[in-house]
Amino acid sequence: MPVAFRRNPRNPPGSARRRDGRVKLLSFRWAPLALLTLVAAHPALAEGFRLDLEAGPVWQTRNVFAVPGTTGTRISLADYDDGPFASGRATLTWDFSPRWSARFVAAPLAVNVDFTPTAPVVFAGTTFPAGQPLNAGYRFNSWRMSGYYRFPSSSPLSFRLGLTAKIRDARIDISGANGSAEKSDTGFVPLIYAGARWQLAEGFALDLESDALGAPQGRAIDVSLKGDWSVSRSVSLYAGGRVLDGGADNDEVFSFATFWYGFVGVGIRF
Repeated sequence: MPVAFRRNPRNPPGSARRRDGRVKLLSFRWAPLALLTLVAAHPALAEGFRLDLEAGPVWQTRNVFAVPGTTGTRISLADYDDGPFASGRATLTWDFSPRWSARFVAAPLAVNVDFTPTAPVVFAGTTFPAGQPLNAGYRFNSWRMSGYYRFPSSSPLSFRLGLTAKIRDARIDISGANGSAEKSDTGFVPLIYAGARWQLAEGFALDLESDALGAPQGRAIDVSLKGDWSVSRSVSLYAGGRVLDGGADNDEVFSFATFWYGFVGVGIRF
């Protein structure tokens, strides 16, 4: 019978603390829709919006975890399958003043790897025997809201800087013939947002963007570089690469991963 293991056993499903967390996550995820509804009701607010939709392959060069962090078996999914896996992302940006912008990002990530361990695997209180096929599911969905300032510039190079509020919706699960176990974690992460744009020609620019922050408990880094081609005043096409890196090391979980993306996308201005 499948067994589920959660972050804090003192707060079982249905507790007030867990319900509050779900409400906050749902509210955060629905913020872009509420903003679009406001714009639909007041068309004059639509100026300055850009919707970016992208897709592409992602590879994992490192994905090591253990649950619990101190006594669980360390598993390296990249040793069994480094990809590529499918990925996608959506970003809604609103330049609501001459210098200030808001940014909403939906960045889901899902990796599934089949492997057969040569030694017993201890994960979230469950021991999986050696020599039996297992499936590991790694989820790291990210929902972000940023506010940033666009610095004045009289040259082709411009900069922007701000803060990002990130909701981390993470889960690792292992399943096999003898059952399954999982470790989930939903939480808030503050990040520093930074970007730079180099307008190389009238219709082409290079854009560098990052959300990142580090602490003794762990780190989170998301950096991308893309080329942006203007097809018309309202449509642009872009292509580039991204690195997503981060993790944490504590008694509950040890988890560090590095993902490399290639992507193509379209940007639509309203």
